[in-house]
Amino acid sequence: MNQHSPIKGGSLIERATEIYDFSAALRGRAAPAVEMPADAPPLAAPVAVAPAALAPAPTGFRALPWTGPIQPIDRIALAEAGLLQPDGPVTAMSEEFRLLKRDLLAQLQDNKRGNRILVCSPHSGDGKSFCAINLALSLAAEKDREILLIDADFGKPGIPAALGLEAGPGLMDALADPMVAIEDCVIRTDIPSLSILPAGQRSNADTEFLSSARTEQLLARLTEGRPDRILVFDSPPLLAASPAAVLASHVAIALLVVRADKTSEAAVRDAIGLLKGGAQVQLLINAVRFTGGGRRFGSYYAKGEPRS
Repeated sequence: MNQHSPIKGGSLIERATEIYDFSAALRGRAAPAVEMPADAPPLAAPVAVAPAALAPAPTGFRALPWTGPIQPIDRIALAEAGLLQPDGPVTAMSEEFRLLKRDLLAQLQDNKRGNRILVCSPHSGDGKSFCAINLALSLAAEKDREILLIDADFGKPGIPAALGLEAGPGLMDALADPMVAIEDCVIRTDIPSLSILPAGQRSNADTEFLSSARTEQLLARLTEGRPDRILVFDSPPLLAASPAAVLASHVAIALLVVRADKTSEAAVRDAIGLLKGGAQVQLLINAVRFTGGGRRFGSYYAKGEPRS
């Protein structure tokens, strides 16, 4: 899924069974328990609870609109990073993300976990942030949709910077401090249908905050009564930090990004083990190459045919 690495043999939306022993991994062991670091401070506020115990949103509540100032997205930074260009020409990569989002939107219909997608990967460098940003940009082109791209890589946040935005308070601030309204943390952009929620302050207890009832309440506050809103999370690597596995319990779909010819099957199996029992897991193969006879999206429009 990289403009420098075209795609080989069919759709970029690969299913795990085509390359990895995905089914066997899903039948394997349960996700391991998350261990607290020995030097982590004791916590009193966050409390892990079962989803059934979460307090429901008030009857008739409708999530508030974003009201913060608008920041322009840096189109030059997008181009230099090889990311999709809003309102740009049709390319092979933009067509692949169109296929991906059509598949995801179909799966989100009537999903009881809400319109929430987690973009994750086994390791750093697999391309999850690249895919999360491009997916959000592609979704934002949909009519009558509001997309909120959430930077949930609390250890190494980078979504606002990649878009040329100035980050402020974010998700972790709202989780840690009940006085912080999460709506005030959302950055609106000059793409009316795309907003960004920064990661916020760093914490030694990010996993515990994410496991608390407050997380589900805040996410419901962002989307309640607004079926047109879609949340896209960019998470830390699954095998490097524990928050990603906890985030998976709050979403409908976990999109697992693996890098062709780099990510091992053992790493994929371990990552899937951490996602078991939560979201629906799909595999996205990144940085694969086309052969000469492979599908070449984008060439149709490049030849000057009329666009419908």
